[in-house]
Amino acid sequence: MRKSKKEAAATREKILKTASHEFRKNGIVATGLADLMHEAGLTRGGFYKHFESKDQLVAEATALALDSVIAQMKATGSEAEGGISTVLENYLSEKHRDNRQDGCALSAIGSEFARSDFHTREVATNGFLRMVEILEAQLKGASKTDARNRALFSVSAMIGAVTMSRVITNRELSRKVLQVAKDSLGPKIVLR
Repeated sequence: MRKSKKEAAATREKILKTASHEFRKNGIVATGLADLMHEAGLTRGGFYKHFESKDQLVAEATALALDSVIAQMKATGSEAEGGISTVLENYLSEKHRDNRQDGCALSAIGSEFARSDFHTREVATNGFLRMVEILEAQLKGASKTDARNRALFSVSAMIGAVTMSRVITNRELSRKVLQVAKDSLGPKIVLR
C-alpha cells in the first residue's frame, strides 16, 4: 500500500530523528541501517525510499542535531538569559556529558566526521561556524578579529572538554575537566 506524501514525510522525519539520536549515542560506524530502522519501528527495506545512502542520512541527521544545539545556544546566549556564561554553563555541564544522544554532535561523534564524506564534513563545519558566531556576537567590546579568534578558540575548547570528559573513566577527573574549562573560558572570552 502506497503512503501519502504527508505520511512519507512523517516517516522520513522519524528516521532522521532516530538517526540523529542513534549516531550521537552509538557512533556513525557502529549504527547499522538495520538497527537504526528497527529503532525507528520500520523495516530496513524502506530506508532507500527516503534516502539515497547512509552518507546522505548522516549529513541530514548531523544538520538536525546541530540545529538543536545551536537553537539552545542562541536561546541561552542572549544577554537577557545570561549570555556567554550561560552558554558555557549549559554546554560544559555533566548533564550534557551524560546525554550525548541529545547533545552536540561535534562533541559526540566529531572524530567520526573527519572520516565522513565531504558533504557531512561541510554540514559539521557550518554547525561549528554557527556556534562560533553565537559567541562572537556576544563579544561586543572586542575588535572583530579578536572576537572571532576568542570564539573560535572557545568553541573548540568546549567541544574538546566535553569529548574528554566522556572519555575519562574517573568521574571526579571528568567533572574537573568540565569545571576547569568553564573557569578558564569564562573570564578569558569576555575580557575587554
